[in-house]
Amino acid sequence: MTRSTMTVDPGRTSPWSLSARWPQAASRTASMVAGATWLLGILTVASALLPPDRARLRLLTELLPYQAADAAAAVAAALGVLLLYLAGGLRRRKHRAWVAAVVVTAVVGLSHIVKGLDVEEATASAVVFALLLGCRGQFQAEADPGGRKLAVRRFVQLVLLGTALGMLLLQAYSAQLVGRPSLRTQMNEVLLGLVGITGPVGFASDRAADLVGSTLLGFGLLTAFVTAYFALRPAEPLASLDPSDEQRLRGLLDEHGRRDSLGYFALRRDKSVVFSPSGKAAVTYRVVHGVLLASGDPVGDPEAWPGAIEAALRLARRYAWTPAVIGCGERGATVWTRSGLGAYELGDEAVLDVPEFSLDGRAMRGIRQAVARVQRAGVTAAVRRARDVPPAEVAELATAADAWRGDAVERGFSMALSRLGDPADPDCVLVTARRPDGSLCGLLHFVPWGPDGLSLDLMRRARDADNGINEFMVVALSGAAAELGVSRLSLNFAVMRAALENGERIGAGPVARLWRSMLLFASRWWQIETLHRFNAKFQPGWEPRYLCYESGRQLPRVALAALEAEAFLVPPGVVRRALRRGDVLPVRSPVEVDPVGARRRPE
Repeated sequence: MTRSTMTVDPGRTSPWSLSARWPQAASRTASMVAGATWLLGILTVASALLPPDRARLRLLTELLPYQAADAAAAVAAALGVLLLYLAGGLRRRKHRAWVAAVVVTAVVGLSHIVKGLDVEEATASAVVFALLLGCRGQFQAEADPGGRKLAVRRFVQLVLLGTALGMLLLQAYSAQLVGRPSLRTQMNEVLLGLVGITGPVGFASDRAADLVGSTLLGFGLLTAFVTAYFALRPAEPLASLDPSDEQRLRGLLDEHGRRDSLGYFALRRDKSVVFSPSGKAAVTYRVVHGVLLASGDPVGDPEAWPGAIEAALRLARRYAWTPAVIGCGERGATVWTRSGLGAYELGDEAVLDVPEFSLDGRAMRGIRQAVARVQRAGVTAAVRRARDVPPAEVAELATAADAWRGDAVERGFSMALSRLGDPADPDCVLVTARRPDGSLCGLLHFVPWGPDGLSLDLMRRARDADNGINEFMVVALSGAAAELGVSRLSLNFAVMRAALENGERIGAGPVARLWRSMLLFASRWWQIETLHRFNAKFQPGWEPRYLCYESGRQLPRVALAALEAEAFLVPPGVVRRALRRGDVLPVRSPVEVDPVGARRRPE
């Protein structure tokens, strides 16, 4: 087993993952049905765009007016595109997607007959319709509880907006209208145009007719897709850690917190939690765009980790979420892979063994010089537990930390607590650096890592602070570690450390050099190389951290969810407001609980 990839046969190595066999088979069946639906959508769109068979059309017009065939072709094209979207929901086994697909497939089959007696396409629709009905038991995943109400709201809003737009278009092209159509006639033209049907208003030029018709049909398709999105999107409850669950997690951390340096970050209050049936382990997570994103190793007794993981996976299956984990350690990644997920090494965490740490030796020359430079400037450091810092000073530190933050939003999810000076965190450690005049110029915040360790949460410095202020504060903390009873320090997380080092070595291949160049390019926005070099100065031990994912096909989606959770990607405010849900309804865990925000970096 290599550190970069870890794959384990869940059925062979994990007895608790045997229960995943049926969901895996159901997923394959759902994928098959989704594929058939997608192909029907492609066939329907192509058939609607191609000219009909003249002989069949002539026979059809003896039974139905010619306009009916045109309207059916437009409806078929729109519904074919909708089937392409519904196929995604079917692949995730959503019940609402199944209901919509059954109705749309039936209408599509009828439209193929009406638009040109296309028996072959109608037969394909009937086959998919029968397939949907025969596999109905595989589509039980619940959608967003508030999505139905929000879908109706967005539908009404877009229909009103589309109607207003259509009426304005008709007014703009009033000179091209045939006759003087009444307001009611114009309204009928707009409403029919939204579903692709030619209305009662005549146009003097084909160009005006095509422009108005295409605009209305495009807006109608937009309305259909937006409505379907809100009706079918996965449940995404607002993450919240209630006080009782927080106390349970603190109890698990008191007993098993030494195992994972990221364990204390499970106490973020914008995470949800699911416990194992025994209550001896828990997985904390947040749902981001349909991805159940867990962070770090499970909290609690490793013997109970499989139960907590299985509970999280059942919850993901119930609501059609894609399970993923960011920042888990090697032991946690091993257990997750035994439950059917794959793993990829994200990078390494720098861990300092305080009793062995020394500034002696040539390798530590850079840090010695940095510390000496700061000391000559008269800067002093103070290392204290949070409980020993006066409230007025805590307020000063929080204000300074916000002012020194380089971004508009606070980053963090898997490796940051995102709260400073909370009375619930008395064992956290604050390291402050002040100039001779008493002004604050640097701040470190560490959270507990078991009884004898600390894990870096926050690293901030004033923009005009002396170079080396962060190194100075870390060295000051290592000097006070014995008094605090601390023997281990977890510093920053170095993303893709191995790739950076391998691409720099003599004789590195073209792929390794290209990968390193890409990481250096990304460092213009994200401090990838900066954190790696900062960590390496201390000659730490390196502990790998992994990203676990369900399948390679889901990796882009998981990556986007992780970047948004860590606040590296922040949607514009108008997008967040448009996507916000209506009423937030509780989502119940299949076990017993309710579902419920880049690692620290120098700035």
